[in-house]
Amino acid sequence: MSANDVEISTKLRPGEWTEESLEVLVQGYRQKIADMGAKPGDIKTHIEHTSVGGVNVRVEWEREPQHF
Repeated sequence: MSANDVEISTKLRPGEWTEESLEVLVQGYRQKIADMGAKPGDIKTHIEHTSVGGVNVRVEWEREPQHF
């Protein structure tokens, strides 16, 4: 990630999420990044299920470097 990139992430422990709540959470993160100006195709979602039943969620926008 570069300094211009935007990332929203969280870690959920076992019992703190369901497939339905995970979908709502991810869509909310994607909407927040879209509200910052990202196009849908520029938003990347990474979901990692842990061996103990948790989940790590990362939604990111790899922005182009800003030149001033």
